[in-house]
Amino acid sequence: MERRGKADKVLLLAAVAVSALGILFVHSATWGQAPSYGFTSAMAFRQFLWVIIGFAGLFAAAHIDYRTILSYAYPAYALNVAALVLLLIFGGERYGARRWLDLGPFSLQPSEFLKITVILALAFFLSERRESKGSFGNFAGSAAIVAPGAFLIFLQPDLGTSLMLVPVLFACLFIAGEKVKYITGSFVLGGAAVPFLWALLKDYQKTRLLVFINPDLDPLGAGYTIIQSKIAIGSGGVTGKGWLNGTQNYLRFLPERHTDFIFSVIGEELGLIGALAVIGLFSVIIWRGLRIMAGTKDVAGKVIAAGVVTLIAFQVFVNISMTIGFMPVVGLPLPAISYGGSNTVATLTAIGLLLGVSRGADL
Repeated sequence: MERRGKADKVLLLAAVAVSALGILFVHSATWGQAPSYGFTSAMAFRQFLWVIIGFAGLFAAAHIDYRTILSYAYPAYALNVAALVLLLIFGGERYGARRWLDLGPFSLQPSEFLKITVILALAFFLSERRESKGSFGNFAGSAAIVAPGAFLIFLQPDLGTSLMLVPVLFACLFIAGEKVKYITGSFVLGGAAVPFLWALLKDYQKTRLLVFINPDLDPLGAGYTIIQSKIAIGSGGVTGKGWLNGTQNYLRFLPERHTDFIFSVIGEELGLIGALAVIGLFSVIIWRGLRIMAGTKDVAGKVIAAGVVTLIAFQVFVNISMTIGFMPVVGLPLPAISYGGSNTVATLTAIGLLLGVSRGADL
């Protein structure tokens, strides 16, 4: 049993800063919309409550030995997959997708929590089979763990989240000592399957990909959001227009500004300096996560750290690239900043797992 030292305070402070920015900019993106609670918008108030719940999950994950948590990894993942099945059968449809389970006063997005439970399941599986690391059995078994969740999320449809599980899988396999040839072989097979996968995409998903290549293809339809996003970020200049003073935001030219495109609001109101500061905060989280991964000798701890770091890094990269037109719109939120309870709670809980691993790492 490894020692249980102090958690990484730098990582914790970065998580606090990112969450605070999320509340501030959800308020900015939704201020003036009914309903409100006097000094703040209703959405910003709910985001504040979700941050509180998220930090409860963070502190619980940080203080419970992650090996104890891993003993429940398979049941937790199975329940999560079951929730995805129930969602497809009974879930209400919003914006043409079934992603939310309505539970009275709030909604739950099971796919956000599956990002955590699949990492825990992979960590348990690979740590139990560490004597056979590098084997094809480990590779195939890990892929079999991820496949059901990824497939059910794809059916919602939520292409972005389902694809996000692929780099998480490969990162966990690589850090656990899997042979690179199996990982590179998967990339080759995936590339060869692209023409067949195109036929499986919904019409709006195909349109998004075509609009990514040429936003002017449909400037008032599928290309409208990305055009307005680039206008918002570009108009912010170096120092920005000031908090609550973004015109693209305030005049509501920018759709989904409180969720997937909240980075556009940050870019408009805080400018290049503020946007780089946000990227810097996420870079601190990723840097500390990599240090934790390198500092722990336990295979399960390394896999958890690799999975969480990859999950956060890819979500940040894809979301920001999406808002500036470097990637197609795939509907991935900016972790712990975009409006949404499931995303916020899941992200902070995942950081809590990192903090838990840090207590046994040499930093």
